Amino acid sequence: MLAVTAQAAIAGAIAGTPATAQPRREFCLFSKHLPELAWGDLGKAVKDAGFEGVDLTVRAGGHVLPERAPDDLPKAVDAIMAHGLKVPMITTELTSATAPVARPLLMAAAKSGVKYFKTGYWRYSASSDVRAQVAATGKALAELAALAAESGIELGFHNHQAYIGAALWDIAPSMDRLDPRWAGYYFDPRHAVAEGGGGSWKAATYLVAPRLKMVAIKDCRWTKSAKGWEVENCPLGEGQVDWTFVGKALRDANFAGPISLHLEYEIPPGTRHTLDAAVRDLAVARRHL
Repeated sequence: MLAVTAQAAIAGAIAGTPATAQPRREFCLFSKHLPELAWGDLGKAVKDAGFEGVDLTVRAGGHVLPERAPDDLPKAVDAIMAHGLKVPMITTELTSATAPVARPLLMAAAKSGVKYFKTGYWRYSASSDVRAQVAATGKALAELAALAAESGIELGFHNHQAYIGAALWDIAPSMDRLDPRWAGYYFDPRHAVAEGGGGSWKAATYLVAPRLKMVAIKDCRWTKSAKGWEVENCPLGEGQVDWTFVGKALRDANFAGPISLHLEYEIPPGTRHTLDAAVRDLAVARRHL
């Protein structure tokens, strides 16, 4: 058996490929950055930019309005897929399973072949009872996860700076109680770095790795202005995120979900400038991830 394994490894090395194949990375562009494009034009532009898919906004002001999801989401997905792309995930604002749009939206997404959805955000309020706020978020998350399972679509919790779950440690106990088949993390290294500083963000990466559903990629750095120290968004690879570490963590976890590229830094207005920035950042992402 050892001889067979060794021979396989040697054969892989000779062929120039690893003996254990890694999942193919599917890079998506977050459609938020191209609001001016109709569904078909969006698909063509993202395909021409070199991406494999679209992270489609299904929220107020998005490419599909939540209340129109049953009718419009299948059409949007078909229009994008006609250009050879996938729509593996959607970005929503859902924070409650009882919201009138929640069930029809998720059912429409699942029937359209969308595998994952991003939830909305829960804010810390002025209340000093932090534990109660985290517990309430955990309850809402559990109800959304149950609805996700009924609908046949997987939930991804996005860690976003300044919201509940930004550091991931606060929401992890609630997530641990949920079925990993239907509920996991939409991990964002940029926000993890903004919240985790030096090293705790790397520990948080390992914390969520077994339950990764999707990954968001963007970058940031701390800058000092007249207002004091601020987190400034910047092009991928020019900030404080250690992308070599992130790439290794994803490979170690055998991560196979969609990777959504976000362009949150300042870009000159216009579709062409946005797409040029996307192409540049995608090249950096492919190099590291």
